[in-house]
Amino acid sequence: SDGAEMDAKPELEIYADDVACAHGSAIGELDRDALFFLRARGLDEAAARNLLVTGFIEQVLAHIDDAPLTDVFRALLVKKITAQFLKSEAA
Repeated sequence: SDGAEMDAKPELEIYADDVACAHGSAIGELDRDALFFLRARGLDEAAARNLLVTGFIEQVLAHIDDAPLTDVFRALLVKKITAQFLKSEAA
C-alpha cells in the first residue's frame, strides 16, 4: 500500500571493545515478475508468496553453521512471518 509505514529498530549489544559491528535492514515488495512466473506454473498467490519469502529466509539461514540452531531459527521465522502474513492478508 502507498500509505504503509515501517520503522526498523536494529539493536546491537557489544560487550568487547575490540569488536567491529554493523547492522542494517531492507524492505521491499516481492518481485512481481517472480510472482507471475510462479503463478504461471500453477501456484496460487499465497503459495507463490510463501515460496519467495521462504527463499529469503533460507538465504540468511545458510550462513549459520549449526544445523540444530538453524532449525530452531527456521521454525521461529516461519511461524512469525506466516502469522504476520496472515494478519496482513486479513486486513
